[in-house]
This record gives sequence, structure tokens and C-alpha cells, in this order.
Amino acid sequence: MMIKRYTIKRNVVVAMAALAFNSVAVAQTKQVTIDINLSKTYQTISNFAASDAWSCQFVGNWPDAKRQQIADWLFSTDNNADGSPKGIGLSMWRFNLGAGSTQQGDASGIKDEWRRAESFTNSDGTYNWQNQAAQVWFLEAAKQRGVKQFLGFFNSPPVQFTTNGKAFANEGKVNIAPDRYDAFAKYIYDVVKGVQKVSGVKFDYISPINEPQWDWSDGGQEGNPYTNTQIAGIVRAINKEFVSNKLDSKILVGEAGSINYLFTAGDKPGKGNQVSDFFKAGSTNYLGDLPAVSKTIAAHSYFTTSPMASAVKARKALADSVAGVKGLNFWQSEYCILGDNAGEIDGNHRDLGINAALYLAKVIHTDLTVANASAWQWWTAISAYDYKDGLIYIDRNKTDGNFYSSKMLWTMGNYSRFIRPGAVRVDAVASSAQNQSLLVSAYQNGKNITVVIINPGTDDITTSFNTRKSKVQFTSSYLTSQDAELKAGKITANTNVVPARSVVTLTGIIK
Repeated sequence: MMIKRYTIKRNVVVAMAALAFNSVAVAQTKQVTIDINLSKTYQTISNFAASDAWSCQFVGNWPDAKRQQIADWLFSTDNNADGSPKGIGLSMWRFNLGAGSTQQGDASGIKDEWRRAESFTNSDGTYNWQNQAAQVWFLEAAKQRGVKQFLGFFNSPPVQFTTNGKAFANEGKVNIAPDRYDAFAKYIYDVVKGVQKVSGVKFDYISPINEPQWDWSDGGQEGNPYTNTQIAGIVRAINKEFVSNKLDSKILVGEAGSINYLFTAGDKPGKGNQVSDFFKAGSTNYLGDLPAVSKTIAAHSYFTTSPMASAVKARKALADSVAGVKGLNFWQSEYCILGDNAGEIDGNHRDLGINAALYLAKVIHTDLTVANASAWQWWTAISAYDYKDGLIYIDRNKTDGNFYSSKMLWTMGNYSRFIRPGAVRVDAVASSAQNQSLLVSAYQNGKNITVVIINPGTDDITTSFNTRKSKVQFTSSYLTSQDAELKAGKITANTNVVPARSVVTLTGIIK
């Protein structure tokens, strides 16, 4: 299923699916009523995002037509002539602020050069704003296509600040000493200003810590472990730097390797219970009163998505913990499908088809509707690997190559393209005896309403809508299935067929 599948090809491929999707053969399908209660509201959506690690450092230098098409798929909110979206309209882009292992080359100790990362410094410590140029190209491409939120993240402090001079740790020990916190904070401030000067893009958020619970000692990539106390020290130094220089970028706290570390002690002493440790007043590591700190706790959904019963249980506990701190939001800030899925799906190899996409849709749905995530962010937008870690896949080639879309890309688009920042999740329940497998969520943004329906089963399902005292007119539908990629359709009645093994987004107006 190789692409370079440009728009005209995609339209031809999905033509037959469109006929089936818009069929009025309602009597042949199962019936489900979806109750939508606009008066019962939950979280406000901040963004949907993905990161540029690690392939953008090369793909940003690919031939222009190819990188432009890839950027369209990720960021565009324009439509094709048939009304189908050109891209998934990500509303935030995560930029990997490297530690400089690329400049170190083989001496970095990171064998795979695709997992090394450049920094904005020369070997003598002076700044070079022409570094990370290929990644900066994607920053600019995102901005040109209307993305308004940007985040810079670190897997490790730059090597000039680390204890061992490497971008990964020794024996699971933190790799930056307290007397280097201020220098790291100054570097972060300088990078925010420097990137803004060279690209016109300002980082709204800085995430200085990534998965601090892991040891990061195998040289597989840049990484650094921290205890909560060490995180607090880093964040306080950055806060001081930002406040003293009147920089209004916000610091994102957490990025825990698993959601369980937010509300349990976990198996890593001093690295769990992050909600209470960072945001409950009176804690030794309290950060909630720092003006540069976002009132947000972030974690990654790895290792907690299967089986569904345990996934729901953990997310309910997380939601309760976050709700215990007034004004605190939860961001699911990194996920891709790994192998630990209780046998529900093989996570070890690339899958461009609908199987992986349906699994992804269930994860997004559960994080949004049970954990009340206000942001949902995928790991790496572009992958050269044989894993389920990319939205778009490429040949492992630094200068040119083929590129391939996945159904995961378009399924994420069923959310990201239509649920825009500021939308509020409202109550939506499939209320029929036939609803065991149907997953539904709904979102209101002003007078606009969006409903996302996942049908992982083998039967088509006809949905009708009960919107209580509100009058809603659904007008458009967008189908992702094995044969369709956000294929547009029109709705003229109160019923809609959701094909088997598909994800459908419905949009409409509240009258």
C-alpha cells in the first residue's frame, strides 16, 4: 500500500466506499440511538498534536514537492474538490530540542544516527541558529498552514550541561547536576528567542523533561531520568529565567512514561504521585503557584491501553486525581502502539491498514472520554521504522525516498481535523442494546457540533440521534475505513450508516 498517494489517487480509491457509506439501505443494518446532552459538559480541548522526532531532521531536506505533501497531510485544514480534507489539521506541533548527539557523531554512544538529535550550539558552545534547519522547515510549514500552538521538548539537557557529557545517562542516574540547572534554563530561554527570530515561530510551551521514570542508560536515544525533586529544581530554574525576562511561554510538567505515575507511587521511588507532588499545595515539590508553569499535568498512555477494562479503571482513577486539583488539566502528550496490548493487536510491526487505526481510535476515545484529556498527542509524525510509531512512513533515506500514509493518520484526523481548540466535550451515549462495540463522543464549539463514532465490529450500524431539547442539524460526514480516508459525505436526515470497521465523524449546527 505504497503511496505517494496524492489526492486524486485517494479520491479514485474511495469512490466505491462513498457509495456504500451514503447508502439508504437502513433496514439492512443494526439500529442504535445516540443520546447527546449539550447541557452536560466535560473538558475543553486544547489541541491535537504530533512530534517531529526523529525523521524531520532529514525529511525537511527532501525534495520540496514531497515535503510539502507530507506537511499538507499533517497540518492542512483545506479540502479537496469533493469536500474531503487534504490533511488532518493538527492544532499543535511538538519540536524536538535536541541535546547535540548529532554533533558528537559516533562518539555520542547512540549507534542509530536517526535517533541522534542536533542542538542549537556549536562544539565550542556558541549558538548556531542554522542548526536543526530541516526541523525548522516543518515548524514554518506548520505555521503557514494555520497551526497556532507550538511546543519545544527535551529528551535530555544539551550535552554541554550533562554530567557525563553524553545525551543519555549512566546506570539510571540523573545526568545533570543542580549547579547546571540555571545554565540549562538560560539555554532554554535563548532557544525560544532564537527559534522565534529565525523562523517566526514562538514556542507556547516548553517541556524540559521526558519520561523521567525510565533509566535512559542503553544508548538507544537521547534521554535522562529524574526524581520529582530533581524535576522541581529544573522547573523552578526555568520559571525564574522566564519570569525575569518576561517570557510568557509556559512550562509543561510531567511527561510521565505511563499515566499510573500521575496518581500512584508506582515502582520507581520518588517518581510517582506527580499530580499531588507537583500541584497539591504544601507538597515539598509544589509547582502550582509558579507563574510560568502551565496548570497542566502530562503523561503518556503507554502500557495502560489493554485490556479495555483495566484501561478504563486506570483512567477513571487518573480523572479523579486530576479533578482533585482545581483548574488542573490533563494532557495525553505521547503515544504510539507498542507491543504490550494484551493480545488485542500485534504492536511490533508497521501496519498501514485499518487494524492499527481502529486500535488507535479506541485509545484516543478512552483518553478523551474517561481520563478527560484536554489534549491528545501522538509520538512521531513521520517514521522510518518497522513499528506502529508513525502517522506517515518513509523510506530510510536522508535525502529522498518514497512516503506512505497510514490509516492511523486519517483516523487521528477524524478527531484533530474537526475538534478544534476551544471545543467542549459534551455527553454522548449509544443507548441501544446493539451498542456494545460502538464508541461515541461529542464536542461543541460555539454553534458547531462534532460527533466521532467508532465501529470496530463486523456489522454496519445505523445511528439516529436524540439531542433532547436542543435542535441539531447534522450536515456532513467523514469516513475512514480500509477503503476510505476522511471521505466526505452529506447528511440530510436524522440517521446515518456507520460502516463496519470504520471511524466516522459527523459535523453539524446547533440551531
